[in-house]
Amino acid sequence: MNRAFKAPAPFSDKSYMAIPMEPVESNQVKAIGYDPATKTLAVTFTRGPGSIYHYPNVEPELHVNFMQAESKGTFFGKNIKELPFDKFPVTATADQA
Repeated sequence: MNRAFKAPAPFSDKSYMAIPMEPVESNQVKAIGYDPATKTLAVTFTRGPGSIYHYPNVEPELHVNFMQAESKGTFFGKNIKELPFDKFPVTATADQA
């Protein structure tokens, strides 16, 4: 049975805001960050080129629960994956240095 995949999301044209990231133990999620001032959750993944995903309007409790989840990948799939996001290339971080 063939599995249909979505085309990769385009990169955002918004300005990149650096959010400190904390590496996590997961087969799917590489690092997680959170900016409480803007309620923005930042996520990078173990697979792919290292793009940074920013999920706006995320309540602090969701971030805490994500960090405490036994399976980060499962938690992401159930609670975050369908939220709106902005995608930034890994080079965006170098531009901020």
